[in-house]
Amino acid sequence: MANERTLILCKADAVARGLVGEILARFERRGYAIAAMKMLVVDEARAKQHYAEHDGKPFFKGLVEYLTSAPIVALVIEGSDAIEGCRASIGATNPIKAAPGSIRGDYGQTIGRNLVHGSDSPDSAKREIGIWFQPSEIFARPHDLEKWLVSN
Repeated sequence: MANERTLILCKADAVARGLVGEILARFERRGYAIAAMKMLVVDEARAKQHYAEHDGKPFFKGLVEYLTSAPIVALVIEGSDAIEGCRASIGATNPIKAAPGSIRGDYGQTIGRNLVHGSDSPDSAKREIGIWFQPSEIFARPHDLEKWLVSN
């Protein structure tokens, strides 16, 4: 199993509905580490950069508008096979088709309000993490947090 990092975005509906803690807990209970986390209001340029692969598609404008509409929580999750594992925890894009027990299956309402984004490949994860976090904002592993606590 590969140790990986993935980007997770708790979108505006997750923040507004008070589900960020539940979402974080699900990843932690699965054994993944939170390597970075921040809450922010997304500007249009960053939203367009994040969704660049969808530029030109009919739903691109709506994706950008929603991502910039309210605060979100951005996370870097790390662990063995984190990309696939986190995507399994998240569930299918359409919450109606998402398995019960997945985040979207339990809490999602519509495709447009599906609570969470998760990177879909190692290349996407690397690109997306670079959009949302500076290297200095990411703890490489949980033991690095311990080093940081001791030195500060």
